[in-house]
Amino acid sequence: MKTPIRKRRGPKPKPANDNSNLRDRLQAARIGFAEALLGAIGWGAAMALSAQASLWLSYGAITSHYWSVTSVFFAGAALAWPLSLSTHRFLAFGRRRQASFAAAFLCLTIFSIAITAVLFAVIYRNFYAQWHGDPFTKLWLVQLVFTSASALYQFAVVGLRMYLPLGAILLFAAAFLLSRSSSLQKPVKTLTPN
Repeated sequence: MKTPIRKRRGPKPKPANDNSNLRDRLQAARIGFAEALLGAIGWGAAMALSAQASLWLSYGAITSHYWSVTSVFFAGAALAWPLSLSTHRFLAFGRRRQASFAAAFLCLTIFSIAITAVLFAVIYRNFYAQWHGDPFTKLWLVQLVFTSASALYQFAVVGLRMYLPLGAILLFAAAFLLSRSSSLQKPVKTLTPN
């Protein structure tokens, strides 16, 4: 006995080389100058405030580097904002609010910490450069690698504490606001020729 073949319901399957979703994601990842600038200032100020709060709670703000540390955290977060926002929009395109929150949380965390650590390493290396060998020699290269590695280690041990406790709260708030704003946007599908 032959069973009837059912016709497939729903949209036609996409061909293997269809890049419309990638095009839509890249289009959604574009950010404007105003939102990049204002967001960078806001996120930088939030992380600078977090560093100041940590310095007040840990040391009573009795340090000669109070404003230096604050400015490094501000600059790191401000530079991280456009990358975080664009990557978040790319990853969260067409996703639910929970996935958008997770993407925003992850992007803000990774980019803020990484860029601030790199800025700290550059400043750290520039301080110790006066005792390094001649530029672009083998000795200089070894000194550059080990100085940068020790700066990143020192930031991991001491600098990450500057994000607690206020930075974590601000991170949750920023991720919530980003996920809320991205869930309000409807994904626009590009038309593919048949």
